[in-house]
Amino acid sequence: MPKSIKNFKDHFSNQSKGYSKFRPLYPSELYQHLSDICCGHKMVWDCATGTGQAARGLSEYFEHIVATDGSEKQIASAHGSDNVTFSVATAERSGLDTSSVDLITVAQALHWFDHDAFFKEVERVLKPGGILAVWTYNLLKIEDKIDLILQEFNENIVGEYWPPERQLVRDEYKTIDFPFDVIAMPAFNMETYWTLDDLLGYLGTWSSVVRYRQAKGQDPLEKIQAELSTVWGGASDEKRVKWPLSFRVGKL
Repeated sequence: MPKSIKNFKDHFSNQSKGYSKFRPLYPSELYQHLSDICCGHKMVWDCATGTGQAARGLSEYFEHIVATDGSEKQIASAHGSDNVTFSVATAERSGLDTSSVDLITVAQALHWFDHDAFFKEVERVLKPGGILAVWTYNLLKIEDKIDLILQEFNENIVGEYWPPERQLVRDEYKTIDFPFDVIAMPAFNMETYWTLDDLLGYLGTWSSVVRYRQAKGQDPLEKIQAELSTVWGGASDEKRVKWPLSFRVGKL
């Protein structure tokens, strides 16, 4: 097994099916914008693809998407159109040819990488003038009463079970040294409509929730489920859920 795969920090294999089912979709306007700012459209490397959400969105705008992830289970759960190729590889060792890629995307994963090694790999595989687009999102927003419960859950119930890399997400990646010519991005949000069961399913994919369950042998969601039910309304009621996206985008 290559050293890069052996040392891969896998926080998501155990919940790969839930990750595929409950993780929200990025807006199609984002993929259109990335296409608009790219000079070439032959190949994209979607790094840390998970189950292929961003790869599927990008496939409408680029000829070929190479979607990689260090987790074999995530790749086994991934799916996409015919112009998407899935494979197991880490961010630091993609296996791609030098100067072969027009766009590299990293959705909600940069905080897990060895940044220096990854940026060297970016510089190797990007074509001259190619673009690296990285984005992240933090806590979701629904309604004030619900948001307060989720904030308490995030900070004081499962907060200590977040891996330390999670702080970079809270900082919106602003503290990461980004060695590329920065490209400004417009505002984008992820949005969906969920029932309470959908919300609880999503919370169950958090790495902090998984680690809490492993450490304590109990489900931390039980601590907030009744309170959420009280403020939510009917079990079948759907509420608008929003995640503002934060970006680091640059050109080689």
